Amino acid sequence: MAIELQHDESVRDLVVRTERFIEQVVLPIETEFDGDITAAGGDERRIDLQRQAKAAGVYAPHAPVEFGGLGLNMCDRAPVFAAAGYSVFGAVALNIGAPDEGNVHMMAAIATAEQKQRYLAPLVAGDMRSAFAMTEPAPGAGSDPSALATIAEPVDGGWKINGTKQFITGADGAGFFIIMARTVGKPGDRGGATMFLAPADTPGIAVGRHIPTIDRSMVGGHCEVQFTDVFVPNADVLGEPHEGYRYAQVRLGPARMTHVMRWLGVARRCQDVAVRYVAERQAFGSVLGDLGMIQQQVADNEIDLAASEALLMVACAELDRGEHASNSTSIAKTYAAEAYSRIVDRSMQMCGGLGVSDDLPLARLQRELRPFRIYDGPSEVHRWALAKRAVGQAKKAIRNEADHG
Repeated sequence: MAIELQHDESVRDLVVRTERFIEQVVLPIETEFDGDITAAGGDERRIDLQRQAKAAGVYAPHAPVEFGGLGLNMCDRAPVFAAAGYSVFGAVALNIGAPDEGNVHMMAAIATAEQKQRYLAPLVAGDMRSAFAMTEPAPGAGSDPSALATIAEPVDGGWKINGTKQFITGADGAGFFIIMARTVGKPGDRGGATMFLAPADTPGIAVGRHIPTIDRSMVGGHCEVQFTDVFVPNADVLGEPHEGYRYAQVRLGPARMTHVMRWLGVARRCQDVAVRYVAERQAFGSVLGDLGMIQQQVADNEIDLAASEALLMVACAELDRGEHASNSTSIAKTYAAEAYSRIVDRSMQMCGGLGVSDDLPLARLQRELRPFRIYDGPSEVHRWALAKRAVGQAKKAIRNEADHG
């Protein structure tokens, strides 16, 4: 089977135009406001950046063409998302940031025609934002989704939802929520969840405290949200009742990879900043970049960048073929999240005092990169899942051997 390792000309052209847009429009704003989207104007700034992205022809590369996007598959998204990710405001500008990007992907696959017109179309257009309400305070759902404690009960014409969520990205100012609630069973049971669409002004939805986190580039914060007797009509059930976990997989694997894509851009920027610095900085009779210890750090960054991209593309190819890609997405997400942290750390070290100062962007890039080892599944959970599958396959093989021995 032929393996294509090069994107076609239209994608390469889009990457170049995205790079130009990020350099000329987005990076100056990020620098002015130290990567803090709230200080930059929040939704008002988002709307302006997206207007300019549309004018530049680089807006919504992932979204369906029928709703105004460019319709790229996972493999073709990768270099475009990475180009946008060179700035921590790039995802906001192109409307490819979490949670909206993942919600666009999922709704395009499973929403009804009516739901697409009501929710997906304005989301793609940037007329509203969304939030995915899954994570709960302990002992509720988090890394273990089966602990889901929010309850949806059937009532006349629909469902009534009660529960508390936390770390809901983009909740403040979102136009609608995708709510994961239990409709069958009890916390700890596998399955039994349903996804619901609910406009943010639905009675009973209350967005509470912004939970302070070190990252500052996502519009709408990471919030606590309370759902009290929230009525959702049957027409706003997303997918089939009780199949929410299965449908969520449509979102989770690709969303993990688009995180890898975006933060790849950030990691490349860290390396670029460091390499430029050590190529100019004079010390110990030469430029720093001629010293062996510095060269090893430069080379290790190059290796981590290349390995992350290679693992990303393997996972994207599997997803584009319609495969579940559980192993490949977990491997790519875990390796890249940790590799990017190594890259920014080495880059800061190579730049010395400037590396931890505000004179270079490395310190703010580190605060954005560090949460990636937790978001969309901590590294430890992905490792546990990978090991569980590997050991399970070995046990199955041993049983088969015994049965046929």
